[in-house]
Amino acid sequence: MGKELTIYYTSDTHGHMFPVNYASGQPEASGLLNMASVIRKDGNTLVLDGGDSLQGTPLTAYYLEHRQDWPFHPVAEAFRAMGLDYFTLGNHDFNYGYQALKEYLEASDAVCLCANVEDVRGELGIQKETVHVLENGLRIGLTGVVTDFVNVWEAPCNLEGLRVTDPFEAAKAAWARLKDRCDVSVCMYHGGFEKDLETGLCLSDSRENIACRLGEELGFDLLLTGHQHMAVEGVELAGTWAVQPPANAGKFLMIQGEIQEDKKKSFRSEFLDAGGRTLEEPYTRLLPLEKQVQAWLDLPVGSLREAIAPEGKLEAALRGSRLADLFNQVQLEATGADFSCTSLGNEPVGLDASVTMRGVMAAYLFSNTLTVLEVTEEVLRSCLERCASYLELREGQPCISETFLKPKIEHYNYDFYAGLSYTFDLRRPVGSRLVRLTLPDGAPLGGRTYRLCVSNYRATGTGGYPALRDCPVLRQGNEEVPELIKKYIQKYSPVPVARNGEMKVMWK
Repeated sequence: MGKELTIYYTSDTHGHMFPVNYASGQPEASGLLNMASVIRKDGNTLVLDGGDSLQGTPLTAYYLEHRQDWPFHPVAEAFRAMGLDYFTLGNHDFNYGYQALKEYLEASDAVCLCANVEDVRGELGIQKETVHVLENGLRIGLTGVVTDFVNVWEAPCNLEGLRVTDPFEAAKAAWARLKDRCDVSVCMYHGGFEKDLETGLCLSDSRENIACRLGEELGFDLLLTGHQHMAVEGVELAGTWAVQPPANAGKFLMIQGEIQEDKKKSFRSEFLDAGGRTLEEPYTRLLPLEKQVQAWLDLPVGSLREAIAPEGKLEAALRGSRLADLFNQVQLEATGADFSCTSLGNEPVGLDASVTMRGVMAAYLFSNTLTVLEVTEEVLRSCLERCASYLELREGQPCISETFLKPKIEHYNYDFYAGLSYTFDLRRPVGSRLVRLTLPDGAPLGGRTYRLCVSNYRATGTGGYPALRDCPVLRQGNEEVPELIKKYIQKYSPVPVARNGEMKVMWK
């Protein structure tokens, strides 16, 4: 008779604790508090999380701005209700700096395992690995690692006191220490798959995601991934059973394993819905914070002259986006740059003429700040060619390229520019589609340098824009873009939205 274990695994919950859609204000079956009602925990069960818990909803943003007013940490409380045992860190968990991370770790009952995060100050209590002995005697070896692209994306001030090292080398060293001490080895990896899981085709060699390499070259029994927001119920990678839950706490994973007396192991996994029931406690404890957030979201900010309807992704890429036009107006006003670029989230979103904080937070999803770079025409051309690759022709008709859809949907890596006039010709090969680039009055850019406003995320070159990575930084802002949008609308209501420059796409 073998011994069994059960693991409940969440990842990329992004601040979703209550069963509510913050954009609409309507209930939905999601959130850590609902997941807590589904979990059935005993002495042979572990609850694990793969990171990206602190960022992503208005509740977490509001809490982090007003945390001195509350005697608890809402994310820690929600995970406590789930019975969380161990977790690793995600890239977004670094967004608010050392102190905010420290407060979360101190408030949590669970143990943080992150073998490639070195705490220079020694105050966070992060462990590299551990062995957990179940009631039935099974020894479960656990470790965690986070993508080292944290070093690329994160503002240096938020990494003060921390070093994020190579995740593969850290996982390899942890496995070497664990393999002879446990019956089942588990690696929580906040990163995704660099290969197509059906064909094995390499999709990226950037090293942002190395799950396939971890599974194929190391000997972990279980690889619990995240970051990509892909739904992977279970796949075998050279003997390692790998999974990944989708984002935002709508579904999570139950993984069951059996270890025979002859040490043979078998694993199976399935998605569980968050469900429609919420535990009374800590719901009651956290409800005053949630009510305050909802009241804040419904505060009027100002108005637009005309409402902006939700825009389809293909239509926006072909003819421009009024929402992106608004964001670029805000960014140019805030920085005084010559040009600006911005991106939109994966789902079509608009903005009512009467603007509330809820509308702003739903329209601009990211906790970005602004960076002004010194750029040349050559840099701009490189970036616009990347934008042009977002589209392709199928049977003579434009559509969105698969490279922006697999293995992860990345509409947010298509940028809309202001202050320039340009034309893409989709009949030409990728890399040579930019057939016109001028100033809005038709004048050539010439050999001079310009000031380009981008998000701090894009300034790192992430998303396929490596030309930006080495550009001189002229200005680094510290206010998040949603706050800048709010202030702009307050100042100029009713705000007219106008296109600065011209974009055309040719395909016939």
